[in-house]
Amino acid sequence: MTKENNNDFLGTEPIGKLLIKMSIPAVLAQIINMLYNIVDSIYIGHMPENGALALTGVGVCLPIILIVSAFAALVSMGGAPRASIAMGGGKNGEAEGILGSCLTLQLIISAILTTVLLIWNRDLLLAFGASENTIEYASGYMRIYALGTVFVQLTLGMNAFITAQGFAKTGMYTVLIGALMNIVLDPILIFAFDMGVQGAALATILSQAVSAIWVMCFLSGKKTILRIRKPNLKLNPKIILPCIALGVAPFIMQASESVISVCYNSSLLKYGGDVAVGAMTILTSVMQFAMMPLNGLGQGAQPITSYNFGAKNVERVKKTFFLLLKVSLCYSLLLWALVELFPGAFAAIFTSNAELIAFTKDALRIYCASIGIFGIQMACQMTFMATGNARASVLVAVMRKFILLVPLIYIMPLFIENKTMGVYLSEPVADLISVIFAATLFSFEFKKALRSISDPLEPKLQ
Repeated sequence: MTKENNNDFLGTEPIGKLLIKMSIPAVLAQIINMLYNIVDSIYIGHMPENGALALTGVGVCLPIILIVSAFAALVSMGGAPRASIAMGGGKNGEAEGILGSCLTLQLIISAILTTVLLIWNRDLLLAFGASENTIEYASGYMRIYALGTVFVQLTLGMNAFITAQGFAKTGMYTVLIGALMNIVLDPILIFAFDMGVQGAALATILSQAVSAIWVMCFLSGKKTILRIRKPNLKLNPKIILPCIALGVAPFIMQASESVISVCYNSSLLKYGGDVAVGAMTILTSVMQFAMMPLNGLGQGAQPITSYNFGAKNVERVKKTFFLLLKVSLCYSLLLWALVELFPGAFAAIFTSNAELIAFTKDALRIYCASIGIFGIQMACQMTFMATGNARASVLVAVMRKFILLVPLIYIMPLFIENKTMGVYLSEPVADLISVIFAATLFSFEFKKALRSISDPLEPKLQ
């Protein structure tokens, strides 16, 4: 077999060269994927007359969109690392079983989510912070977006199995195709056809549909190592339950954003009104910009770590983590410096409203105050998942989101004179404590994971 139709190179090529080869397409894919959300926000925010309100309305949809993405992550980020580990152990048949079961589960989840979103559209948006002024914009966007749920699930979920095999460039093309379509279709449907927010939603789901077709064609074709086969398209509990267990952490990380958005929006609406909620939409988009490349680095490292973990190659697992840590930390520090120095430039990308820009500048500096060290947590979190450590992944995710951030959203305004800025301050405080916790836990769990593959008598992590 050649390098093009097997992934032995994950266990033989130099780690530095391999991480660059795998991570650059993954980072680009994450940045491009981010365009699905922020391009809509940019165009909508610049709509004449009602752009600021429309932007706030679409921002209220973000928690629901994150839930849809979280269900894709539940299956893909649990299944893809386990498929890589199986391949590292020379068990390609087992890996194909994981792929097939995960595909079936995602189709079932898609059907359920579509039904829920179409029936309870307006009620969910009101619960997530929509006001009388913004509910029509939010509802109009979400009605169209709900129809494309299956495309989002297949694109985000199954693309992880392409990257997990070492086809990083193909994974990048998946999101590149859809993102370019979205960029082209957005202004046509929003402005030329005068569809407003509904045009933005339609552009998104049409673009995701094309990406989904690309993914399914690749995983059913001749170039893939793991192929979708009919006998594997059944929910085998022995296969799917371990995948779900590992996927719980990324699910919590993404789905909890919706819960947190509700907490943020309700508190900000109380203390600062629609302007504060609109600023939160921009802050969330900037934070996505911070997290997506870090996720891309982690996803680029995941096949390398998982394959070598399955092959019991301790040194390559260690080298991959420490290189991932260095690169992630350098990136997060650079982004922190840019945000703190030029907050107005970031705000102006998303809106031309002078009042909203002025308000967002101060909020952004506070909200992103701790992202400089967040590369540490992301490197640890992604390595937990790559080595199949479901327990530690869930613990870190729960600690940051539920134990720290949610209470702090309500506690910080009690001690800060500017209560609106107190709400925003909860993010960097939670991040700082969470990074310390994650790094401490990782120092113990990583040593245990390495012992589990170097000592045959040591039980492996579950």
